[in-house]
Amino acid sequence: MRAFLIDTDTASDDAVALIMALRWPDVRVAAITVVAGNVNVRQATRNALYTAELCGADVPVYSGAERPLLRPYQDATWFHGRDGLGDHNYPAPKRSAEKLHAVEAIVQTIEANPGLVLVTLGPLTNIALAISTAPSIVEKVSRCVVMGGNPCCEGNITPAAEYNFWVDPEAAEIVMRSGLPIELVGWHLCRGEAVLGQRDIEHVLSFGTKLGNFAIESNSHARTALKTQTGEEGICLPDPVAMSIALDPGIGTHWGEHYIEIETQSELGRGMSIVDRLNVAHDERNRTVWAQALSGRKAKVCWAIDNQRWKSALYALLR
Repeated sequence: MRAFLIDTDTASDDAVALIMALRWPDVRVAAITVVAGNVNVRQATRNALYTAELCGADVPVYSGAERPLLRPYQDATWFHGRDGLGDHNYPAPKRSAEKLHAVEAIVQTIEANPGLVLVTLGPLTNIALAISTAPSIVEKVSRCVVMGGNPCCEGNITPAAEYNFWVDPEAAEIVMRSGLPIELVGWHLCRGEAVLGQRDIEHVLSFGTKLGNFAIESNSHARTALKTQTGEEGICLPDPVAMSIALDPGIGTHWGEHYIEIETQSELGRGMSIVDRLNVAHDERNRTVWAQALSGRKAKVCWAIDNQRWKSALYALLR
């Protein structure tokens, strides 16, 4: 069994990603840690507990950072709804979160499960704090799959940035420079053919399962927001796409290894994931600015996925 640690700001697409991990046959979710992002940390924790309950999973859930490291907190309820799950008034979960803070839980879980897979679905605040508290955990993570960034494409919160990196760019910078074995799954991978269109949605609903119905219903607000934001029809699922790659790395079909920096100084470019795609950071004209990145580890960046394989994995786990 592979051990997973999932850090999430649980809203509608996060919930589907959690379902996938909790139902994958050879994965044991050792812990779910929660960070403020799409919704406030209290609501996100409630959503994580509710989702685990739907799956019949008794995984421990830990509540963490309530705000970014340095910036004012800004949620994404405009996209996911006030409660993050489309405002369908789901009942309160029966269980409560564990008393231990998420940052301490991250450190303890990694130390107790060397070689685990770390999957991040929200702002990287909890992970940055955990690394700062116990830098040695970096060496005990076999893979760190990060849903975040917009490598070489437009953002989804500003023209320059993807929401998770924009909301706490300082945390993203710490994590990208940490030496973790990063596998970056950016926002671009959930667009186009990866979107669940009407036929895909009808197919999921045809299963007649509580998890399939929940996956579609909880993303109803996000579906409307996507149409407003991009003009695309359907349900865009960035976190489940990232989770599918964590579960089945073969879903990623085109990868590259690159240095990555995060913009923290400019408000215009705040949170932008700057990828050295052409491998020019070492050039004389760039090496001074890129010095810190160059002293660290390259990240694996996923540039393309097998859309049919991603959707087939999702369907199998929602049946």
